[in-house]
Amino acid sequence: MGQLLRKIMRHIFSRENVFAVMLCLIIILLIIVTADTAPQWIYQGF
Repeated sequence: MGQLLRKIMRHIFSRENVFAVMLCLIIILLIIVTADTAPQWIYQGF
């Protein structure tokens, strides 16, 4: 049972999956950080 779990975890956390998850987290973090400053330049013309 432990060996099967280890095999599944190694498949889920492969190098490509870890990079993809980290990239998604960085993009989400950038959206959250810049979301509060966005309305200033969006509504500047009004």
